[in-house]
Amino acid sequence: MNKVICVYSSSSAAIDPVYFDAASALGREIAAKGDLFLFGGGLTGLMGACARSVHQHHGHVIGIIPEALHVKGIVYDRCDELVVTKCMRERKAIMDERSDAFIALPGGYGTLEEILEIITLKQLRYHNKPIVILNINHFYDKLLEHFGKVICQQFAKIECSELYFVTGDISSALDYIDSYEPPVFEKRWLTDVED
Repeated sequence: MNKVICVYSSSSAAIDPVYFDAASALGREIAAKGDLFLFGGGLTGLMGACARSVHQHHGHVIGIIPEALHVKGIVYDRCDELVVTKCMRERKAIMDERSDAFIALPGGYGTLEEILEIITLKQLRYHNKPIVILNINHFYDKLLEHFGKVICQQFAKIECSELYFVTGDISSALDYIDSYEPPVFEKRWLTDVED
């Protein structure tokens, strides 16, 4: 069955080409598998590169964008389906609801906020969908190191490291989503670190 894969990524056009290559490759592979690409509806940066690649390889693109950003030169207006929301919070809620899986390409503050929120929602059992951190060019190494500190200092349980999958390889990311089986955690909240 075809999945709707939500991709979080940068809107910056000033970043290293290695990240654009990864975004294009991800778009190509999503299209080749017949999955649907869902994203924040942006034209520029990795967002636009991934969307264009999906279309170049005959895939389906769903954009979710707040009305404040629904502006020529900002919005990717070639989306097969474009949903315009009232605000960022509504945008994220629709992205969460409509997606079967989540992938974070490298990105800035917005991407970090999105990936942290979707991990937190899984931790709190609002969903149990696969989450992939695509660690291209070791971009997320320091963040992952900090995640380790969070667990080591008992701000979260060790099981929280199972909430997401980390890889630098696009095929591995999509294979993980295809073979995903939701982890079964004990009944107590994963935020409760007491023994």
